[in-house]
Amino acid sequence: MPSNAFDTRTVSAAPAVTAPDGSAVRILCATGRGSMIRFTLGAGAVSQAMRHKTVEEIWYVVAGRGRLWRKAGDVEDITELAPGVSLVVPPAAAFQFRSDGRGPLAIIAVTMPPWPGADEAELVPGTWAPTV
Repeated sequence: MPSNAFDTRTVSAAPAVTAPDGSAVRILCATGRGSMIRFTLGAGAVSQAMRHKTVEEIWYVVAGRGRLWRKAGDVEDITELAPGVSLVVPPAAAFQFRSDGRGPLAIIAVTMPPWPGADEAELVPGTWAPTV
């Protein structure tokens, strides 16, 4: 059994890093198959529009309100974000999100495979003007 088979973490009070999209990231657990983070975007903030080259993500909104724009080929969608909403960001899909509530937008995300590093994300044109 690998030494990290029972990895257990508590979300940190302060962000560990800033994501390429501008959100504040708190690192949670990871395995060889996937990684999990909690990220937040401040009230009224709009992320940079991004595309991940190889990973796919599953998001679960835990706090705040906002919107997510996704585009893959000719398919484009804007999804309302609120606590309890879960969604997928497919590999190579463009996406951008914004926090529209009075408080920060907080999301738990699982990335599969685990996040490979800074070269994974690339800036793309989005639907809103970014503020972070």
